[in-house]
Amino acid sequence: MSGGNPKTLRVGVLRDEDGSVTLTSPGVGVWRLGPSVGRALLSGAGAGSGDEASCGVLSVLGVEHRLVLPPGVSGRVVARLFPEQREPTVDYGAKLLQLSPLGGAEAGAAGEKQGQAATTGLAFRAPMSGRFYLRPAPDKPAFAEVGAVLTRGQTVCLLEVMKTFNRLALTGDDLPERVRVLAVVPVDGEDINRGDVLLRLEPA
Repeated sequence: MSGGNPKTLRVGVLRDEDGSVTLTSPGVGVWRLGPSVGRALLSGAGAGSGDEASCGVLSVLGVEHRLVLPPGVSGRVVARLFPEQREPTVDYGAKLLQLSPLGGAEAGAAGEKQGQAATTGLAFRAPMSGRFYLRPAPDKPAFAEVGAVLTRGQTVCLLEVMKTFNRLALTGDDLPERVRVLAVVPVDGEDINRGDVLLRLEPA
């Protein structure tokens, strides 16, 4: 991925009678870093905010475009349309993701999470693109959980980049010495983009 901020494109939307939504490619290119099955995608997070609305990256002739949801669209990923390929080449209008509607309570919780984020404004973001791991091994405790208090320098996750596992420590000039975790945004094992929100935080 290029070091600069990628441009943004909105994915296409096909709505089915049962309320499910299919997201389609807005162009021809290589699609990668799409969200994992099970992740909730929330519109309204803002195309440039780098958080839940991201649908991955579309590389078009070497130029990377961040894919985001149009306003008014949300849902939980129930299928990736290219499960056998991590970085498929797609055509304009190719189906990328299928979403199921968020339930009332689930949508409310998602809205509350966004509200908390707006209140505190504290977030820990990925310094580079890669695959997110919340635990050092499947049978080990998570580095960070909702409600946990973290201090500066503490490891919060692993990020796999080019088969190398990098420990990410809590840093950032805008973060206090101690913070409480409000939300862990990515799903364990999910591909993420540079700048994506990993943890929502508040002062502890």
